[in-house]
Amino acid sequence: MARAIKKICDKLTVPFFFKASYDKANRTSVKSFRGPGGQEGCRVLGEIGAALGVPVTTDVHTEAQAAFAAEHIDLLQVPAFLCRQSDLLEACAMTGRPVNVKKGQFLAPWDTIHIIEKLRAFGCEKALITERGTTFGYNNLVADMRSLYLMRKEGIPVVFDATHSVQRPGGLGGTTGGDGELAPVLARAAVATGVDGVFMETHSNPADALSDGPNQIPLEHLESVLVSLLRIHEALQ
Repeated sequence: MARAIKKICDKLTVPFFFKASYDKANRTSVKSFRGPGGQEGCRVLGEIGAALGVPVTTDVHTEAQAAFAAEHIDLLQVPAFLCRQSDLLEACAMTGRPVNVKKGQFLAPWDTIHIIEKLRAFGCEKALITERGTTFGYNNLVADMRSLYLMRKEGIPVVFDATHSVQRPGGLGGTTGGDGELAPVLARAAVATGVDGVFMETHSNPADALSDGPNQIPLEHLESVLVSLLRIHEALQ
């Protein structure tokens, strides 16, 4: 997948970070696939980045994971449910790596400034916030495009997570559902607000993906999606 995505991004001259998870620690069901584990997963991600010449990112869930992940990972990511955990934020900052924090589904956009202030207090000057939708009743999320503007107004670099924003958490009972066809629509709207980056999950066959398949963009559509986003971005310049 990394090779295929890099080929498309190179063709379009789009800066590309590759993201995969070594441990999906917040799966809906205990029966769900989680991943290869921390040490092995980070090693593999590091090898992918080195082989392809691309930066890599992944989630860290504990202070100990932040320490060993930083040996291989270029950009540490804090999951949404842990976005206010001071000890985890400090551990990430102490590695010297840039940190991307997923905005919690429960958090107002103006409250993210406190996350950035924590990271700065812990010595991290390179931090981003990723919008990934807000809880909207049960088993549903809604993306509020106003949040992108409000967070950037505070001087916070903002990434929009197009595919997690169309999730239906627990919507399939033991697994998460989603509306993948809406991900490009929301991505276009986000780029029109002037976001600094877009996070998208893609797979050659989403139906076979081990996680988040229903909200993913099929790989065969990725290039056309990126072309449309680039055109919007260029129109804003």
